[in-house]
Amino acid sequence: MTELFARRSILGYCVGGAASAVLLASAAPSEAATTTFKASLDGKNEVPPNNTTGTAAITVTYDPATKKITWNGTYQGLTGPVTAGHIHGPADPGKNAPPVVWLTQKGNPNPPFPSPFKGSAQLTAEQAKDLLEGRYYVNLHTKANPAGEVRGQLEKS
Repeated sequence: MTELFARRSILGYCVGGAASAVLLASAAPSEAATTTFKASLDGKNEVPPNNTTGTAAITVTYDPATKKITWNGTYQGLTGPVTAGHIHGPADPGKNAPPVVWLTQKGNPNPPFPSPFKGSAQLTAEQAKDLLEGRYYVNLHTKANPAGEVRGQLEKS
């Protein structure tokens, strides 16, 4: 009787192990992990640079499964209210490019844009490629600095 019980237990472990292996092998592969980017914004990174004492910081998270980005940021010490905020690209550091994502309300010259701020947007495949290659930057505009008061390149963190 003891021998019969031992054989059944061993057989149970073998069958259970084989079933687990089959389940693991047939499971769908996991999606790629999100990528996080950060930028520290200041006036010396603007093109051309300016003498503002304002600063800002932003964290952008990219989900490759959906090509969606989400962001959270803060700013302080700017010369006035933010009149526009964008993610620009594609551009290497020190180069300018058009906006690809609006952080503020597009077309509103005096949007309510409190600090902290957050949002999300959908990227195209080409935009996602440029982001992953480090070719996007963020800047915030004010009335005193309409071309941009603070700027920072998005870098993987």
